[in-house]
Amino acid sequence: MGDFHQAGVITTLHRLGKPNLEQLEKELEETLLYRPIALVLPCLYSELEGEALPRIVDELAQVRYLREIIVGLGRAGEEEFLRAKAFFAPLPQAPLLLWNDGPRIQALYHLLEERGISAGPDGKGRSAWMTFGYVLARGQSDVIALHDCDILTYHRELLARLCYPVANPRLAFEFAKGYYSRVTDRLHGRVVRLLVVPLIRALQRILDQQPFLTYLDSFRYPLAGEFAMIADLARVNRIPSDWGLEVGVLAQVYRNCAVGRVCQVDLADTYEHKHQDLSATDQTKGLARMAIDITKSILRTLAEEGTVLSDGLLKTLPITYIRTARDMLSRYQNDAYINRLAYDQHQEGQAVEAFAKAIQLAIEAFLADPLGVPLIPNWNRVLAAIPDFLTRLREAVDQDNKL
Repeated sequence: MGDFHQAGVITTLHRLGKPNLEQLEKELEETLLYRPIALVLPCLYSELEGEALPRIVDELAQVRYLREIIVGLGRAGEEEFLRAKAFFAPLPQAPLLLWNDGPRIQALYHLLEERGISAGPDGKGRSAWMTFGYVLARGQSDVIALHDCDILTYHRELLARLCYPVANPRLAFEFAKGYYSRVTDRLHGRVVRLLVVPLIRALQRILDQQPFLTYLDSFRYPLAGEFAMIADLARVNRIPSDWGLEVGVLAQVYRNCAVGRVCQVDLADTYEHKHQDLSATDQTKGLARMAIDITKSILRTLAEEGTVLSDGLLKTLPITYIRTARDMLSRYQNDAYINRLAYDQHQEGQAVEAFAKAIQLAIEAFLADPLGVPLIPNWNRVLAAIPDFLTRLREAVDQDNKL
């Protein structure tokens, strides 16, 4: 029987019945005239040489409902930028590349710093933010969709299902978050399964009814990198520049959008992308670094919502997390057994221990500096400081694409 269960405070759009890609794409093509869509692809140059991105480009070549594709290219010199242009050139949507490391865009980052506006360090968050700005500067799209460029199992149905809830006015959603099953011959998604979910539920046990935690716990895969939103949200949302990006985006949506206009949509039966090492012995990289940034993001969002994070609460949290996570381990083990999936109880336990250390480090960092690294300001703030910034951005990207 199909899963049609609605839980939490946001709407869940499931995969039910037979696939309907042709109908979805037809309706999206009809909305192109009055609700045009921009696809944002933040990617590193190295991903052009991987397995996933060539497949993604082949699939996108069959999509007819996109007004524009904007690629936020990172870690690329001029030669790599020109190669990237040639790589994306066959697409019928005539993609434009925002060259983050190019002299024109770098000059704009320096201008922001001079005016007291930090766009944060180089990374996916900053690239996505600047690319959103370019979409706003062009003024051609009312909906912005974003997905990662390392999806090994990519099919264009993923994009259609991601865009549909926001682009179709009959559904009237302003933000759609993707989710999917992270299963092959074993369970994946360790950070969601073993950190985010038990951490949120541990906080709920301590704080009882906290609206933001209830909202966050409603998402089936809160760390999914795929979402679609109305362009106005891109203008008012602030964005984290670290590994807390996905949780930070959800927090900004919670602040700037009515919960009734938020949904999550099942994008694919299978979803596979590159995996990261746990890095249990080095907290500066891998999943351990990600766990620290995510935990800090959740704690700071709770503080922004007026929740008092007392010394006693923060001392209790790691212990409650461990108990909650260990209870979850038993559930995942049983789920794996009945589905004949490989399950390494020892590795799962090691992950929980590593995440517990990461939570403790995140708490220490939060106490030492509650404000932490500021979120990247929203575009309204930028335009208040530099009224012609979007014009400069549009001209810079347009000039780069003439190379």
